[in-house]
Amino acid sequence: MFIQTEATPNPATLKFLPGRVVLDEGTLHMPTPEAAKQSPLAEKLFAIDGVAGVFFGNDFITVTKGSAEWPHLKPAILGAIMEHYMSGQPLVRGEASLVPNGDEEFFDPADAETVDTIKELLETRVRPAVAADGGDITFRGFKDGIVYLAMQGSCAGCPSSTATLKHGIQNLMRHFLPDVREVQSV
Repeated sequence: MFIQTEATPNPATLKFLPGRVVLDEGTLHMPTPEAAKQSPLAEKLFAIDGVAGVFFGNDFITVTKGSAEWPHLKPAILGAIMEHYMSGQPLVRGEASLVPNGDEEFFDPADAETVDTIKELLETRVRPAVAADGGDITFRGFKDGIVYLAMQGSCAGCPSSTATLKHGIQNLMRHFLPDVREVQSV
C-alpha cells in the first residue's frame, strides 16, 4: 500500500491519501480523542503523541498536529493508516456523526429559497476546492443576511481561513445572492 501526503495551506495539518475511498459520503471531523472513539483508525492516530485532530474526507485523511514536528509524526501516522487498512477493520463504529449537516441548521423558513442557493453554491463551487486542501466547509445557518459556516479539517485554525471566508466565499455568495451581507465561521 502506498500512501501519498500533501501539504495543506494550514501548516499544522497534513493530508494523507491512501489511494482508496475513505468515506463513501460526507465527512467526519474528530477534533478530540473523545470524538475519535467512533473510529478505530482515529483512535490509533490520537494515540500518537502530538496528534491533535483527525478529519476523514472522501478519499483523504487530514491530521492536525500539536507542538510536535512533522518529521517525527509522519512515519507513525503512515504506519497507523497502513496498519488500519491491512487489518480490515471498519473505519467507523456503528452510526458515526457524518457531516454534511451534523449540527442543527437554523434559518427562517421564508429564506428557504436563499438557503437552497447557498447550499448549492457550497456544494458545487466551494466544498470541492476546500476538499482539495484537506478540509470541509458546511452550512450551519442564515440569519439577517449573515451566512454561518462550519470549517473543518485543515480549514479549522488555518491562517488563510479568514481570507477564504471573507474574500472568496463571501464574494461568491454576494455575487449570486444580494440578500447575503456577510459570511461568518461558527
